[in-house]
Amino acid sequence: MLNSNKWLKIYRLIACLLITGLYAAHSSGHFIIPTLSRMENIFYDMRLRATMPNTVDSRIVIVAVDEQSLAVEGRWPWSRNKIAYLMDMLFDYYNVKLVGFDMVFAEEDKSSGLELVEKLADKELKDDANFQMAVEKLKAKLSFDQVFANSLSNRKTVLGFFNSHIEEKYNEIGLLPRPLADATTIPFAQALIEPKSYTGNLPLLQQAAYAGGFFNNPKVDIDGVYRRLPLIVQYHNKIYESLSFAMFRALFDLPKPEFSTNQYGKSDNRLEGIRVEGFTIPVDAEGAMLVPFRGNINSFPYISAADVLNGKAELDQLKDKIVLFGVTAPGLFDSRATPVGNLYNGVEVHANILSGLLDERIKAKPNNAVSSEILTALILGLLAILVFPRVAILTSAIVFLLMLAILVFINGYYWHDKNSDLALAAPLSEFSLLYGVHLFFGFFLENRRKKQLGNIFGQYIPPELVAQMSQSDEEFSIQGESREMTVFFSDVRGFTTISETLAPHDLCELINAIFTPVTKIIHESQGTIDKYIGDAIMAFWGAPIHNNNHATLAVGASLNIIKLLSLLQQEFSAKNWPVIDMGIGLNTGTMSVGNMGSEFRMAYTVMGDAVNLGSRLEGLTKQYSVKIIVSESTKNAAPDFIYRELDRVRVKGKKKPITIYEPIATVDETSEDQRQTVAEVAEALSFYRSQQWGKACDIFEDLQSRYPDDDFYALYLERIDEYRIAPPGENWDGVYTHTSK
Repeated sequence: MLNSNKWLKIYRLIACLLITGLYAAHSSGHFIIPTLSRMENIFYDMRLRATMPNTVDSRIVIVAVDEQSLAVEGRWPWSRNKIAYLMDMLFDYYNVKLVGFDMVFAEEDKSSGLELVEKLADKELKDDANFQMAVEKLKAKLSFDQVFANSLSNRKTVLGFFNSHIEEKYNEIGLLPRPLADATTIPFAQALIEPKSYTGNLPLLQQAAYAGGFFNNPKVDIDGVYRRLPLIVQYHNKIYESLSFAMFRALFDLPKPEFSTNQYGKSDNRLEGIRVEGFTIPVDAEGAMLVPFRGNINSFPYISAADVLNGKAELDQLKDKIVLFGVTAPGLFDSRATPVGNLYNGVEVHANILSGLLDERIKAKPNNAVSSEILTALILGLLAILVFPRVAILTSAIVFLLMLAILVFINGYYWHDKNSDLALAAPLSEFSLLYGVHLFFGFFLENRRKKQLGNIFGQYIPPELVAQMSQSDEEFSIQGESREMTVFFSDVRGFTTISETLAPHDLCELINAIFTPVTKIIHESQGTIDKYIGDAIMAFWGAPIHNNNHATLAVGASLNIIKLLSLLQQEFSAKNWPVIDMGIGLNTGTMSVGNMGSEFRMAYTVMGDAVNLGSRLEGLTKQYSVKIIVSESTKNAAPDFIYRELDRVRVKGKKKPITIYEPIATVDETSEDQRQTVAEVAEALSFYRSQQWGKACDIFEDLQSRYPDDDFYALYLERIDEYRIAPPGENWDGVYTHTSK
């Protein structure tokens, strides 16, 4: 009947497995999900902005060709002798440590007019000795490139050059700086970024400078944002360094670095770090590092180049500083989209890298990031498959939110304390999707199961039990089946007399006042109402949900019902209703349960000898002057209670005798006096069955004197008197046969 729900569970499992496999493939790099990559970038930017120092690093100063410089010194580019004078001011007057150029000087500077003077000296004035002498004296001053080269020489200056990564006609301009290493001896070199051509500085200038490095960045992410910058590239089997890395090495006169490679694979072909003087700079396989942005734009002091040229800058602003020389004037500077701003000066990107290198503040993916992210994807998938289908909606929501918090906490810990960039969007979105799948099937598809169960069982069992059934993996059916259960019969004593004294309206109100709280107790103990029969209630435990504690629940519910009656008496007395009493019979055994009846009317009920015995036991409660009678099978199945043995009886319609008991209370709630009484009754019954009438009579008389309101003892005293007159015989088994229901 409900087999369709099995298919729903299979579909849910397949959906979860597909999601898990998809995310594992994305983490391994075999199947990239572009949207997920964009989400990772967004989360990366959020974490970066949230944890940036947001302080100004005064160790690095950007000397900028800004609007003021253009207004004072004229349009850009300036003549090389002016830049040479700028170098002299920086090194000789301001005593800076190092100057790096975020620009390239690829063409000769002919602005001095030296070319025209030399042309005159070669032609029209070649015979003028005085002119020739003057030209020789002017060459040193008018050769601006040489003047600039002289200002670079013997100083820590690092020139920048430009790599071209566009497929176009091969072109090389200028001279490259000294390479960092020979790529033919490095196994990982083939994975490095390889430019198509370059634009370098004039050989005269590059040879005069201390070092050189590339300043352009080909590592732009799919959203157009610069988050990484390569520290090294390969060109024509040579390794070249970036401008910021070259400045870092020049600042401390560091030797050529060593390279850390992957130790986890079959071969050491994957670059993972660049070691310099005990500090390993983490990079990816392409030699790129995450830019350690210090803060928003202007995280470094800016000084106008015009103020330096004219000596207006304060000495302490530049003394012992690292200088980056770049162009920031509108229309000239190279702006970049970065995680901390869409219009970010390119020269400040290099300043951030240099600052991060100085502080050893570089974030990177750990060596085992891929394997750990794959493992995380699999664990999340397994967790969702095992947990979500087995818990309630509220619990699953708590698990979901708690797991998201744990993932964020772990990621934040590795980011902040380990400088590790672990994937965050992937696990969060994966677990959210898995939870969404669970909700979809739980709310929209498995809701059918709840409706089916509600339609079938809702009239017999409480809504809470229907909800529990809908969450269970057990299949429920109204088809007949045989199982061990506990049946309950109750009856309001003297109902016929009561009905004769009350008006129909009051009688209906009285029955409702009894049945409503009794039914509530049965429902709360997971019982199923079978039917109301006039003033009687029939119920059972153990179906439709299998429950191994059905006997314990039934006995506990019966005791609670008896406690309820004393409370109802007070309400009934206030309404001038008669005093009510109730008898309850319980039996545990194998019964047939299912939808039974006719084609005109069906009912979910129980049948069998065990059911009939339960009804007989309820009928005996009045004869034994007790509220509840349970069979020996119920007593054995519910050992958490103390029972008073009542008798061995043979009920009407049954040949096999049974022992019947009265439940007193739970083991923990039973008093010492009650335990003593139960033991004395058992002893008296032992004498009774062995026909030792005197000993049995003494005990029962003592009990009756102590408990005069308990008519149970009078029953046995009356029997003993009868047996003394007419003994039952030597073969008597101690069983009392009841001939009525």
